[in-house]
Amino acid sequence: MVDCSKDTAPAVEASAVMGQLAARPRLLALGEPTHGEDTLLDMRNGLFRQLVEEEGYRTIALESDCMKGLVVDDYVASGVGTLDEAMERGFSHGFGASAANRELVGWMRAYNDGRPASERLRFAGFDGPLEISGAASPRQALTGLHGYLAARVDADLLPCTAETLDRLLGTDDQWCDTAAMTEPARSAGGSAEAERLRLLADDLAALLGEQTPHLISATSRDAWERARLYARTATGLLRYHAWMADTSPGRMTRLVGLRDRIMADNLLAAVERGPTLVHAHNLHLQRNKSAMRMGGLPLEWWSAGALVSARLGEEYAFLATALGTIRHQGVETPPPDTVEGLLYALPGDHCVLGAARLAAALGYTRPARRVSPYYGYFPVDPAHLDGNDGIVFVKEVPRS
Repeated sequence: MVDCSKDTAPAVEASAVMGQLAARPRLLALGEPTHGEDTLLDMRNGLFRQLVEEEGYRTIALESDCMKGLVVDDYVASGVGTLDEAMERGFSHGFGASAANRELVGWMRAYNDGRPASERLRFAGFDGPLEISGAASPRQALTGLHGYLAARVDADLLPCTAETLDRLLGTDDQWCDTAAMTEPARSAGGSAEAERLRLLADDLAALLGEQTPHLISATSRDAWERARLYARTATGLLRYHAWMADTSPGRMTRLVGLRDRIMADNLLAAVERGPTLVHAHNLHLQRNKSAMRMGGLPLEWWSAGALVSARLGEEYAFLATALGTIRHQGVETPPPDTVEGLLYALPGDHCVLGAARLAAALGYTRPARRVSPYYGYFPVDPAHLDGNDGIVFVKEVPRS
């Protein structure tokens, strides 16, 4: 089945998506082949609204800093702060400047107004506090975890005091040195203090798990889940910093793999709340290995989607997005011997295609890889899509 439509703007109907999938997913992943195009984000917003109203979805997870995302979640779930503050402080990678992201957050807050807590929408950033140029200090996550535990468990059970953590953490500047990405010796992750912090973070995370029944009853499940986020982030960041200080040939492969591991753990936690839509780059959500070149080196690693798929099976579905043109970015009509070129020849402005029928619909014979002058485009390969996957094709992306 190929569902093609011709509209003034691309829209994806939730019913069309669900009709292509073998099973209703707990985690529906909507990929994008490039960031920064509000046309694609508007399409995402429309799909999420339908998933909320027709399919009972309650959480959206975006490729943004998981710690910053708490600011957005507090705003949409409880009305803490303002929309301007949520957009300014709640996103990483510059995504807070997006008009479509602002529309999404505003709609979620309006939807939640007056609803009981059990019915409210939730927001999650699922990326680590990471950029391509480096990583954040583990201070916020580590001290947040310690503070949550110190207020509620016997002091004798804690592996250290807050003062010890502060001394070992030192200044945040040393953790945020962007030169460490290309000069491992500049990384704070190889110091004796960092090694000690990794052990303490692991002990604190273990204590959080051991005290789960008491902590949930003494606070709330939401507070406990936030502490779990602190634990995942603290241990993940310290591990990431340790590999930034490493000089072995596997350094960059481990770094990109660790980032997607953090993403996967955050997605699995989000799904515990209920059905979730996740939106990120195709490379982070696909089931097969991701590949790219960084600093001239070829890298391959298992994406967050692949890691989550291994755990959720058919309860994970990947809806890749493929594009025809982005003319304002110099991306013109795709060559006919590419997947995008074959899809471009279909009628309509956008299509939703089930992976199981895509090969037959296109007469698929492994079309050539498309190379774009604008971005590292994820080539849509139906051979790498599972039976519970699909593709959204958008023929023309107008200037945002």
